[in-house]
Amino acid sequence: MQKKQNHLKKDKNILYTGFGDKGTTTLFDCKQGRISKSSILVEALGSVDELNAYLGIIKVYSDLDKVSLKIGKKKIHYSKIIEDIQQTLFVIQAELGGSKMSVSKKELNKIENIIEKIAEVLPPITSFTISGGSILSASLDFARTLSRKSERRVVAVADEAKSSKTGSPDTSKEVSRGSRKIGSVTISYMNRLSSVLFALSRFANYAFQIPENHPDYNK
Repeated sequence: MQKKQNHLKKDKNILYTGFGDKGTTTLFDCKQGRISKSSILVEALGSVDELNAYLGIIKVYSDLDKVSLKIGKKKIHYSKIIEDIQQTLFVIQAELGGSKMSVSKKELNKIENIIEKIAEVLPPITSFTISGGSILSASLDFARTLSRKSERRVVAVADEAKSSKTGSPDTSKEVSRGSRKIGSVTISYMNRLSSVLFALSRFANYAFQIPENHPDYNK
């Protein structure tokens, strides 16, 4: 087995290395050496990766359906919105991995603007909605749940060591909690992400003229 691993080190084109066969991995900064794949940090990375991959499926659906949202005088296709979110999720993954990258205020403002524009068109929410109506809407609603899970995992990383030096999200650009410095805007973006996906889900059915379905609690 050792001989095989030595060979794999030299072959950069191979799609596996075998170095994680004992349940450990390394991250961008490698400061802590190899860490368990069951760690909170690796779980957060996996959750964000899962969300990002599923958004790729939604991007294909949205291209087929050609759904767009009017913001100002421009029409922005759903696929472009999803692509922007995917790009930002890669920044978050890099940040979790130890890079100095962090989500910018511009990206946070971008999805907040989308939420606000959709809120101007759709009727206010008076009840929970049952997922469905169209493939695109249901897929976006499922992505919303994945984003909530990812948010919980990222916050768990930020909260891993409460005894560490912390800064206030309102006054500090970065909040140092646990083994990672997680940008305060990153935390806000993760919180807002589920809202924009829910808004996009509602607007998709609206664009298809599909009425919202609400729970009747078996009345």
